[in-house]
Amino acid sequence: MRRGTITGLATAPLTYEETGATRAEPMPGGYHHVHRDVSIGSGPDDFARAADALIGWRMHEGAGLTVLHADGPAAPGVLVVLRGPLRLRIPCRVVYTVDEPGRRGFAYGTLPGHPERGEEAFTVVLTGTGDVRIRIRAFSRPASLLIRAAGPVNRRFQQHATDRYVAALGRLARGHAG
Repeated sequence: MRRGTITGLATAPLTYEETGATRAEPMPGGYHHVHRDVSIGSGPDDFARAADALIGWRMHEGAGLTVLHADGPAAPGVLVVLRGPLRLRIPCRVVYTVDEPGRRGFAYGTLPGHPERGEEAFTVVLTGTGDVRIRIRAFSRPASLLIRAAGPVNRRFQQHATDRYVAALGRLARGHAG
């Protein structure tokens, strides 16, 4: 990836207005919404491994994405550029993090060049019963006519990507390679 492209993205505005809206209910109207809450492990060790893998972008790598660029672990303002299927470039910026006892995660928002407009949040939770869960919340809509035309195919692709995130983080939580 050309250095100038990263520099431009570092100062680019997000491609949607509802920054941080994955924190609340209801999420913004006019978008497709994703809500996933899946058990991926048990106990503090699985929680620590899952949280570290999430914050360090290893969940994304384990799900089959390539991290082309990341300014560091997930933290507010961090720029990440992922590469997906068909060499699709996926630029995002972290808009908030969660770092509380028993809860760690972040949300990122879309930047120019992303095929969608919106936000996705990933939170790893250690429940009172010791269950380790991944919670994924997102709202998005197509950023181009081509993606809009893909309609149901695009939604299936998003479902597949979410399934891959859950599976990858489950493996990583239990100490298996991504």
